[in-house]
Amino acid sequence: MPQNTEIEVRRSARRRRTVSAYRDGNKTVVLVPATFSRAEEKRWVSRMLDRLEAREERRRPGDAALHERAVELAERYLDGLVSPDSVRWVDNQNTRWGSCTPDTGAIRLSRRLSGMPSWVMDYVLVHELVHLVIPHHGPEFWEMVHRYPKAERARGYLEGVSAASRLADGGSAEESAPEEDDVIGE
Repeated sequence: MPQNTEIEVRRSARRRRTVSAYRDGNKTVVLVPATFSRAEEKRWVSRMLDRLEAREERRRPGDAALHERAVELAERYLDGLVSPDSVRWVDNQNTRWGSCTPDTGAIRLSRRLSGMPSWVMDYVLVHELVHLVIPHHGPEFWEMVHRYPKAERARGYLEGVSAASRLADGGSAEESAPEEDDVIGE
């Protein structure tokens, strides 16, 4: 289960037999029938937390799968011009979605991307793959990034996530919003 997750149990008189759970930011909401005893509630909350975690694990590819996906994206959108030596998840990137080291061919993705739509993760991978060839954010860089058909959509998605995070932290959506030339996924 994600760290610092609050659990909220909501009892419903309309629910008869079904139990469901979902993540809402750092909170996990579990919906149970109002007729459940405290023991049943406790058992079902535990069961649903386990199910959510298992589902999230299936959606979060491992490092080997990330590398495989990056190679596939490089072939498809960058004509095989580049191939990363390694691609891995990292937990220490709180302001970037990804980073790379062109000298070693290493790409790192923020674990904050896990659980986001695959086309968003693909965009960040393409962005970092292009950085292995072009280290700056000039016109030729963006031309290559935009070979990925959902680049603008993914960039907008990440900008929205960043803005929502700033709002949740008590800031404003405009506060340190990325400029046109700033990168959402360095």
